[in-house]
Amino acid sequence: MGRQSDEEDASKNKRKKLLFILAGVAALAIVAVAVAVPVAITQTKKSSSGSSSSAPSTSGPDDTGSGETGGPTTTGPTSSAVTGGDGTTITTEKGTTFTYVNKFGGTWSEDPNDPYNNNAQAQSWSPPLSKEFDWQNDPMRGVNLGGWLVPEPFIVPALFEPYVNGTPSAHDEWTLSEAMAADTANGGLDQLEKHYDTFITEEDFAQIAGAGLNWIRLPIPFWAVEKYPDEPFLEKVAWKYILKAFKWARKYGLRINLDLHTIPGSQNSYNHSGKGGQVNFLHGPMGLANAQRTLDYLRVITEFISQPEYAPVVPMFGIINEPVVTSIGKDQLTAFYLQAHDIIRNVTGTGTGKGPFISVHDSFQGLASWADLLPGHDRMALDVHPYLIFVNVDRSPLSEQIEKPCNSWASSMNTSWSQFGVSAAGEFSLAINDCGLWINGVNSGTRWEGTFGSGDGEKGDCTEWNDYASWTQDRKDDFKAFALRNFDALGHWFFWTWKIGASSVTGKIETPMWSYSLGLKEGWIPEDPTQATGVCGNTRPATALTAEMIGGAGAGEISASVRAANPWPPTQINPGSLNGDNVPVYTATGAIPTLAVPTPTSASVDGWFNDADTRPIYTPIAGCSEYLPLASVNE
Repeated sequence: MGRQSDEEDASKNKRKKLLFILAGVAALAIVAVAVAVPVAITQTKKSSSGSSSSAPSTSGPDDTGSGETGGPTTTGPTSSAVTGGDGTTITTEKGTTFTYVNKFGGTWSEDPNDPYNNNAQAQSWSPPLSKEFDWQNDPMRGVNLGGWLVPEPFIVPALFEPYVNGTPSAHDEWTLSEAMAADTANGGLDQLEKHYDTFITEEDFAQIAGAGLNWIRLPIPFWAVEKYPDEPFLEKVAWKYILKAFKWARKYGLRINLDLHTIPGSQNSYNHSGKGGQVNFLHGPMGLANAQRTLDYLRVITEFISQPEYAPVVPMFGIINEPVVTSIGKDQLTAFYLQAHDIIRNVTGTGTGKGPFISVHDSFQGLASWADLLPGHDRMALDVHPYLIFVNVDRSPLSEQIEKPCNSWASSMNTSWSQFGVSAAGEFSLAINDCGLWINGVNSGTRWEGTFGSGDGEKGDCTEWNDYASWTQDRKDDFKAFALRNFDALGHWFFWTWKIGASSVTGKIETPMWSYSLGLKEGWIPEDPTQATGVCGNTRPATALTAEMIGGAGAGEISASVRAANPWPPTQINPGSLNGDNVPVYTATGAIPTLAVPTPTSASVDGWFNDADTRPIYTPIAGCSEYLPLASVNE
């Protein structure tokens, strides 16, 4: 399944030989820990990078992506390979500078003549991108870049605040896009690109490595690939910044868990799924058609990130964020996971080193409920989001909740690691209550104050939790202890989120328990996350990962009986008696939307890894009147 032909293998080997030659040239550079050392290189070659650093290059692309996948452009001027460590000066592509601060032995690396070199290392204890990640022994310590390419009201309230009281009222990206598009006086939808360009920058990536973190979870929207005409989103522009994320991660030695955060039709009805209100993915009349679209977008993204130039930077792909299994159905979701697995492995092939790990969310059912998911799969990982605040409110003081992570999560994480394989917390925070501006949605209130939903009585005043400037040193120390226990109990984790933007109304960050960078600055997040090791006791898995779990013998051998039990399309689609025979579907006759590549680029990078993968994508059937526009779905 998904094996490359001999001719394709030969082509890939030629690419690898070229990369090895270039890596040899790059190895001549002396890594300076305190001072960046430029190394003159006069080789002329096809180039595909171009952000500047402490020795800016006058040639090479800006990694912003083109509108089409055109042929490579040759660049020939002499430029400099640069690398450095703590204390070196970085000059960004915009000409601004900052000092790289990394007290953990991390080094950055950028070579305009070898833009795909993987020599950077986030910390001395994290393997450089040139080496395979050791899933058994190398912890994933990461943060989410939430709110960047998928804006959320509580993360970037200033984007939403101008439109909250208008028509439509902005409460998700669908309504935000509609409101912005109508606001031509202030830039229309281009306001979103201004946000992309400023909310997260190269300096954030450098700071993440300097904070002792080695991974990033990058939430992205499906409209980075394409959108349908009746969808109001800013089409394809996010991809430009995804390319920047890949480039900056490579430069600072960070690995990316790429997360498809929004899904056509909405997989969970939440405001961060694209459109809040109802689940219309594998649910309802348009559920199957939306799933067909999703599978195509997974395929297109996989083709890009599986190219050898990008595979070391993106070793994990989260294929659907937080699907609500209570609406979709576990059988239906499992069938989708199998179909997605097969489509992805048809692109990459099976076995270690062939494409990314496929990460799937536990749908808030607990890791144990998925322990037997698709036995024989090839490199799937389980994702859990252990939040404390969205069900019951604990009145206990913070000082009495510090041990909760150790007591609640360490055992289940270890068990999942031993029984299923790679398991990680893709999201968590330090919140012990739901205080904070718009945590539950725009103007939705909080459980803590008894103003959310029907409420069950006031628990307290959120002011003390939102006003971090008033926090005592004891409270900060308690939060730091709580953070360390989260880190140790979870083992492999991605904090939600790196940055929270200030409210345009108050000028303040109103949800401090959710910001890693703010916690670092103010002293309630540990400066060294490795200090967490052992604070919960022995939290390492009792058994090691088996070879099959990480792509060895047995991986990719899903039995015929498992396949028969999970047919595609599903025999039933909720609610009621819907199935693949009585709901609208799309037809596989559409043009493949190949993702843009950096310009100019090398001949080996064209956005499509497997040239044998030529099936057209699903598209609406001409003249079919059964399709329901998502805008018509009531909220």
